[in-house]
Amino acid sequence: MLNYFRNKQARLIQAAPENFIREKYLKKILSPNRLVGIIGQRGVGKTTLLLQYLKTNFSMSEFLYVSADDIYIADTTLYDLADEFSIIGGKVIVFDEIHKYKNWAQELKNIYDSFPEMMIRFSGSSMLNILYEKYDLSRRCVTIHMETLSFHEFLELSEKKILAQYSLDEIIKNGSQISLDLALSNTNLYSSFLEYLKYGAYPFFIEDRDEFKTKLFNALQKIINEDIPSCNKMKYGHVSVFKRLIAKLIKSGVPYKVNIAGLSRTLGITPPTLNTYLDILNDTKIFHSIKKYSAKISRKPEKLLFNNTNILYTFAEEFGVDANMPV
Repeated sequence: MLNYFRNKQARLIQAAPENFIREKYLKKILSPNRLVGIIGQRGVGKTTLLLQYLKTNFSMSEFLYVSADDIYIADTTLYDLADEFSIIGGKVIVFDEIHKYKNWAQELKNIYDSFPEMMIRFSGSSMLNILYEKYDLSRRCVTIHMETLSFHEFLELSEKKILAQYSLDEIIKNGSQISLDLALSNTNLYSSFLEYLKYGAYPFFIEDRDEFKTKLFNALQKIINEDIPSCNKMKYGHVSVFKRLIAKLIKSGVPYKVNIAGLSRTLGITPPTLNTYLDILNDTKIFHSIKKYSAKISRKPEKLLFNNTNILYTFAEEFGVDANMPV
């Protein structure tokens, strides 16, 4: 069984790019903590980062990379793989797409407790399943939230351009001069920013920009139709509620001002259920909620907007709505 995974990992490691590495996340994976998990939206680059981590820090014999949705996993368990790997002196084991494996949290806990010399890294794209299950590992696991690309990272990946970075204090103090210097030294900066708004938040844009929106829409559909119902916090028939919420946000054209009582009546659900569903959409990173400042803790968001403009443009195209924004 190990030979199958090692042959497969050799091909993947060889293909892993080294020209662009998200260093701030790589540093976190290099943590001395034995159990580290990376969670994030589909397409933000978790698999690539894990392969780069292995490729740049270990020899091929020291690690084992396993995708938890591999067909051969059905014939074994994660624990058995770790056990077999430890016998031959394995140091690092990586489980990618861990949410695809049933009872993954319990098995990781058992691996962690049984093999004290082994480093364990895992990733998951189903934000909800990871968030709701990771508490079994809370005393053992360090969790990294991998975000979408910044504009700075987009420029580095798409144009091989590395701009200077400035602190907030520097921007407040010298913002006008910094803007002028950037504009004069980078004549295409504005057009590049417009491209970033449409398809620059996810690194898979580099493969095929023409199919970017289709790929992102498919990833978002998997979240709505698979991840959300599987988290056991809603009835499957209520999936349409999420789609209606998205439609309302798209058609509003501006951050959507939330009236919980009125919106729950429109959607045919109770206010507490609506609050739960808004929390779920926030956790999936489809929505971003803005809450009014208050000394009291409140679940009620004042406004809703999409987590990033790539999601906005993608859904707008599907709904036939013009999403061009003044910038």
